Amino acid sequence: MFEKIKAALKKAYQFLLNPHLVLCVGIAWLITNGWSYIGAALGPVLGWDWLTAVSAAYLAMLWFPFTPEKILTALIAIWLLRKLYPDDQRTLQVLRDLKQKVKDKYSEDMARFRSRKKGDGEGPSEGGTP
Repeated sequence: MFEKIKAALKKAYQFLLNPHLVLCVGIAWLITNGWSYIGAALGPVLGWDWLTAVSAAYLAMLWFPFTPEKILTALIAIWLLRKLYPDDQRTLQVLRDLKQKVKDKYSEDMARFRSRKKGDGEGPSEGGTP
């Protein structure tokens, strides 16, 4: 059991700390969030109130629970990884495997949902007369 956990942690460590992926996530973060932090710091220094206001408003919006910026950051990072490092097949294969697992899980859940839905409406447990 311990060896299985250790192998999974090692695989996750190697994937998440891959220099190509770290660089792409950093660039994606700068695109989605970083500009606002830089603007919030530089706005008051340069005396540009508009930059401070726009940056602060965007940063305030990021703290809303429904903000999709993390999803957008991940999508941009994956796109950058594919464009900048198309030969990094190991990292891209891990992403393909994760995508396949999600597809399989979705198909499994949908099949289970459909089978339950077909079973509804039959039998006395629906509130009809027994």
